Amino acid sequence: MKERVVVGMSGGVDSSVAAYMLQKQGYDVVGLFMHNWEDSDDGVCTSADDWNDVTGVCGKLGIPYYSVNFAAEYMNRVFKYFLDEYKKGRTPNPDVLCNREIKFGPFVGYAKQLGADYIATGHYCDIAKDDDGTPQLIAAADQSKDQTYFLNQVRTGQLKNVLFPLGNMQKFQVREIAEREGLITAKKKDSTGICFIGERKFRQFLAQYLPGQKGDIVTTDGRKVGEHAGLMYYTLGQRKGLGVGGIAGEDANRWYVVDKDLEHNRLIVSSGEGEELFSSGLIASGVNIIGKWDKKTFNCTAKFRYRQGEQEVFAHIDGDKLSVEFQKPQRAVTPGQYVVLYTQSDLSEKRRCLGGAVIDTVIK
Repeated sequence: MKERVVVGMSGGVDSSVAAYMLQKQGYDVVGLFMHNWEDSDDGVCTSADDWNDVTGVCGKLGIPYYSVNFAAEYMNRVFKYFLDEYKKGRTPNPDVLCNREIKFGPFVGYAKQLGADYIATGHYCDIAKDDDGTPQLIAAADQSKDQTYFLNQVRTGQLKNVLFPLGNMQKFQVREIAEREGLITAKKKDSTGICFIGERKFRQFLAQYLPGQKGDIVTTDGRKVGEHAGLMYYTLGQRKGLGVGGIAGEDANRWYVVDKDLEHNRLIVSSGEGEELFSSGLIASGVNIIGKWDKKTFNCTAKFRYRQGEQEVFAHIDGDKLSVEFQKPQRAVTPGQYVVLYTQSDLSEKRRCLGGAVIDTVIK
């Protein structure tokens, strides 16, 4: 009998082509759509449209498909954390937690009920295995689409019996296959931003759950230059939407966020050259190492946000803590985001993602 693969179908072109490729490789493919957020009444949730695209693709491929509701799990395991982090004045990345807590958590259990031998997704990354079969997470061939950053908190055991069909492909190849095979998602735009916010304005969405407390906007020397709507609405380095202007001798377009003073509810800004945003290192917690790795102190590369090239760093792991020294000063490293570590794989010349941790403190 054919081995069964349950593919996480999002309604996008990547998961559509992942299902097609696995079918061509001879697997018994089943599509599974995850409903992770209850639709609101404002008409911006794309869940219904995405489900229609899943049914269309699966119908074209002639494979069975199912839908499962993980909204309660998502609320408890991801969204509550998201809100708690914003209450602390930090900037979380819920998509990272969603992978560990939902896509490689309850999803796997449901897939097994469907008889899965493997699960698969349309992530741009790959899996390699060492001699005893322990999985390693490998960066994608298409560096511009590599999604290992979002998988840095997935446990090693969660990557067993997982397939990533797009790991060695370029994005343009994926779209070419989708168009050639007549898949309705071939020209569908890639989703961007946080999944449960969609096209809504971020501040308006967050205000429904965390009403803003107004406070002073002050310069680095304590001079008041405006009023903010709530500290959680701002990120380090932000320039737009500050509402600071009309100050003698200052260019209104040069102001940017430097820091947040939670104790006094103050947003700290500067109109300098950006030197306040640079740091030399960081301290992070919740270290997650993927695969075998016994070094505690080592040189590697790291990312501090998704849309960033890898930076040379020196890392030291001490239990749950990770300290990172930058070879070159880094701009706008943000608490609440993830530092993700990379090194050369022992199995190939491809880059290996070692895992990551949540940034707690930035060292100037």
